[in-house]
Amino acid sequence: MGVAVEVRNVSKRFRLFSEKYSSLKEKAIHLGKTPHEDFWALRDIALEVQQGETVGLLGHNGSGKSTLLKCIAGILQPSSGEILVRGRVASMLELGAGFHTEMSGRANVYLNASLMGMPKREVAERFDEIVEFAELGPFIDNQVKFYSSGMYTRLGFAVAVNMDPDVLLVDEVLAVGDENFQRKCIDKVKSFQREGRTIVFVSHSPDLVRQVCDRAYVLDHGKLVGEGPVQDAISILRDFQLVGSGLNHDPSAVHVTTEVEETQPQSEARRVLVTDVEIQSDADGSGVNLLTSGDSATVTVGYEVVDGFGVEVGVGFELFDVRGETVFRGDTLTLGQEPQVLSGRGKVLIKLGRLPLGEGAYSLAVSFAAAHGGELLDWKNLEGVKVLNAAKTTGVLALNMVVLVDPEG
Repeated sequence: MGVAVEVRNVSKRFRLFSEKYSSLKEKAIHLGKTPHEDFWALRDIALEVQQGETVGLLGHNGSGKSTLLKCIAGILQPSSGEILVRGRVASMLELGAGFHTEMSGRANVYLNASLMGMPKREVAERFDEIVEFAELGPFIDNQVKFYSSGMYTRLGFAVAVNMDPDVLLVDEVLAVGDENFQRKCIDKVKSFQREGRTIVFVSHSPDLVRQVCDRAYVLDHGKLVGEGPVQDAISILRDFQLVGSGLNHDPSAVHVTTEVEETQPQSEARRVLVTDVEIQSDADGSGVNLLTSGDSATVTVGYEVVDGFGVEVGVGFELFDVRGETVFRGDTLTLGQEPQVLSGRGKVLIKLGRLPLGEGAYSLAVSFAAAHGGELLDWKNLEGVKVLNAAKTTGVLALNMVVLVDPEG
């Protein structure tokens, strides 16, 4: 099995002009002197995709994923380096790319397919399959300008997957379709996999990449920062997400770490202080603030009692998902447990049972409250808790699912 897509040290530069001259006089005066800034969307990207392999591209918005896919498709030419693609290429890169809004859906099927190199006779033979897949039967002769974004997507994707490609390039286009269409598209992708076709898949959803891809590459600010099996690539992506990597922040010069961040100034007036927080899986070999779905875990809370005397406190614990939504909250006072007596310096251990959490980045908060009266004494957040899930399931929970058949009679 040979190489289907080979990217050799590819870089892509765009010029960003701060001033634009519209008149002929201005252009003549400033000929060759228009102020601009070089923006490198890709820098020295090298990767290979084997024939029959499904490879994902992960990264934040603006990381260079779509630019790389356009270079592979031949829509953009690299500033340096070269790209070799073997076989017929079908690309689904942008919503309605190649569509003419004043033409009907029927005419756009022929137009879009011809742009992809499909002969008219072959399009006619597959026309009914394309319309059936797109689910646009009564609307196929309407002008495309009256289509919704979902109808655009269905028609474009239907043309791309029915042109019998050797290499299919899919950008983040499935997210705009409804759930039934997304399921149909994923089924089509999996049928391509069974047929041994090559797929390069761009998505912002690690869950979707894990569901359909064999391997993945991670891009950050135009640079290739990691690659490997999907789970390893997602772990690298999470590391960059946890330090806020994005268009406005390039952490490449900063060591990626997940440290406890101070979220509230400590006051000497409070008698009990939370000094540090960490969470660790009870399974052997797991790192600090790194959990595997299904493991039990222990939250270790460092404390200091300012005056050294015993203080009775209730301990609270909260867990949040990446959107800040509460996954769990509990405290010993509400649960009717006996107060904890703290003095001097020490640690409080919060034992958590099996955590069936889905893949993702989480945060947690711990707090101390007065056992009598419930006054909040101190609290601290811990950002950057990473949960890995090897199973190909999605969602906040990772449940074990078994299907049994009970025949009648």
